[in-house]
Amino acid sequence: MSPAPDAPRIGILVVAYNAEKHLAATLDRIPADFVGRITEVLVCDDASQDDTYGVGLAYKELGGALPTQIVRRPINLGYGGNQKAGYRWAIDEGLDIVVLLHADGQYAPEMLPEMVAPIVAGEADAVFGSRMMERGTALQGGMPRYKYYGNRILTTWQNMMAGTSMSEWHSGYRAYSVAALQQIPFQTNSDGFDFDTEIIVQLIESGARITEIPIPTYYGDEICHVDGIAYAWDVSRLVGRYRLHKMGFGTGELAFSSEPYEMKHDPGSSHGRLLAWLADRPPARVLDLGCTDGALAQRMRALGHHVTAVDVSRHPGVEARVDRFIEADLEHGIPDEAGDGFDVIVCADVIEHLRNPAEMLSATASRLAAGGSVLASVPNFGHWYPRVRVLLGLFDYDRRGILDETHVRFFTRRSFERLVGTAGLSVVRRDATGLPLDVANRGSRDDEAAGRLGAVGTIDRALVRLRPQLFGYQFLYELKPGR
Repeated sequence: MSPAPDAPRIGILVVAYNAEKHLAATLDRIPADFVGRITEVLVCDDASQDDTYGVGLAYKELGGALPTQIVRRPINLGYGGNQKAGYRWAIDEGLDIVVLLHADGQYAPEMLPEMVAPIVAGEADAVFGSRMMERGTALQGGMPRYKYYGNRILTTWQNMMAGTSMSEWHSGYRAYSVAALQQIPFQTNSDGFDFDTEIIVQLIESGARITEIPIPTYYGDEICHVDGIAYAWDVSRLVGRYRLHKMGFGTGELAFSSEPYEMKHDPGSSHGRLLAWLADRPPARVLDLGCTDGALAQRMRALGHHVTAVDVSRHPGVEARVDRFIEADLEHGIPDEAGDGFDVIVCADVIEHLRNPAEMLSATASRLAAGGSVLASVPNFGHWYPRVRVLLGLFDYDRRGILDETHVRFFTRRSFERLVGTAGLSVVRRDATGLPLDVANRGSRDDEAAGRLGAVGTIDRALVRLRPQLFGYQFLYELKPGR
């Protein structure tokens, strides 16, 4: 029986390596009442050294109801490489859902209906079968204790780094919406066993909805091909890099969906501090230079201020978040139509993008009302991160952060204050922020996950107070005309 015309097209990707003893039995365990919902089963023999391919062909020739296709890779692609080829097949075939099933039977084919149910219902983009959701069942199912505790330790670390609260990161039983796979760069992933962690990180980064369901644990006589120590190191390093990329350290390819400039909600962030300074003022006329999507301006308005905003691009929804929006390139100065007589001019994360920042800072003085001030934030090139990069000869631009690839000027505290003086302004007050730990926690599945690095933040804030020139991530200033 073929699937109904309006039913989702479901494919089963069976990854197989030296599985001649288990393949037929695993396929036989697919529930008979689920077979009719399957569009195709693709068995991918990854250049096995036994007769896995022959067993698969024989199974297909028996003429059963299961719509099976058998392929043999001419060279071993690796666990991740085999999956990549299989997911490309799912995309090319126009499938709606693809389920990863291991040929050795370690993950119960009997659970296939439950694995696809949340995706079919539109409640999830990916479903992971977890052996850890039900207390004690993993050990009862034969999982060796060293694997059990290793799994728990690694999962805790991965949750902390990725801002999630999953019960298990290391299950190989997974169902994906093919549309969700098309939104992530899985083709660039490792060909090894760390592929499974990489694809979780990519799903998290893309905003995909991940659901876990409990599955039984079974350990039989299958051979494990994973080097546990190397695997643990690879996946631990991967999620650590992801968190750093979210914070602006490194190339940023793992944080591929993150906007380089986002509203910083943490009270200790540059935006949080600037808003606190504005909260001390009565309702004022504010000029927000480089407003991006207007999220910061919207919060200024919530404090009672009237905000005129300028940016080089008209971001979606920006006009609804500000009182007045002007599309203009600040490289050519503050636009005349902005007017003057502002009580506050905000330059949040914009000065480092200008080739002649002194000219723009000078222009702010003429746009201020009597007693008005400029509020500015700039990244600190004297922070330990760029210092270490330069010391090691590894200087390069990042996707975001202090070494953002769109920055054309870099400042230390001394060089920026020299610039301020050149522009005819004086420093009324200054402050410094610490590492943007809150950025890495965005998208966390719960508040507990978001707060796991609280101790790191406490230490970082103490170091910023002790030596802001070295540990300050950004400097904040209130400036007034005159010297």
